[in-house]
Amino acid sequence: MNDSELKQRTKRFALRVMKLVGALPENAVGRPIGNQLIRSATSVGANYRAACRGRSKAEFVSKLSIVIEEADESCYWLELIIEGQLLAKGKVESLLDEANQITAIMVASRKTAKAE
Repeated sequence: MNDSELKQRTKRFALRVMKLVGALPENAVGRPIGNQLIRSATSVGANYRAACRGRSKAEFVSKLSIVIEEADESCYWLELIIEGQLLAKGKVESLLDEANQITAIMVASRKTAKAE
């Protein structure tokens, strides 16, 4: 997967999360979790784009670390939505899988970049 494909994939992830958050209950539990999830999920793509524009390998690796952190945080919020039964598991599972896959891809990319 090249940079352009990963940029598109992280953007699609953010857009899917935006739709999911729109389905969360508008209450004291759903709102803050939705806000946190939107923040972390949209940050994945934004920081990946910033990493791609990095001026050095060190900057690239540093930005990728932020992407990994935000993708993993997105996993956490999605897990809370499932385990807290805010939405049906079937509505959230594919997004959680995608967040885990993005995390794994970025971890592998960071390892490769550090080794070069």
